[in-house]
Amino acid sequence: QVRLVESGGGSVQAGGSLRLSCVASGGSFKGACVAWFRQFPEKGRERVASISNDGSTYYADSVKGRFTISQDNAKNTVYLQMNSLKPEDTAMYYCAADAPCAYGGSWARQYEYNYWGQGTQVTVSS
Repeated sequence: QVRLVESGGGSVQAGGSLRLSCVASGGSFKGACVAWFRQFPEKGRERVASISNDGSTYYADSVKGRFTISQDNAKNTVYLQMNSLKPEDTAMYYCAADAPCAYGGSWARQYEYNYWGQGTQVTVSS
């Protein structure tokens, strides 16, 4: 049974950086499509970034140029490097994976992902 384990969240000041990690425990991301979602209080989850099994990436407009998603297959880990953080980035961040995933898949909706992590909190103060 694959478990996704996130880490790297925390509290930073505006303009700072954090790197989130998502490890596939008990499995790997080989052939998977992996995404980072975030959830604001009393709102649904939105996709922030994703990386497909063909290497293509997606970024929400709100994070383009500031966030970078990457994958290290040797470490079974997907990263989300977050730079120039803003208070509006404050949210719970979740890693999600669709495995197996159609080649080049890029899914926006939560139900399209069958594995989820427990979430890691990111708080950005002004």
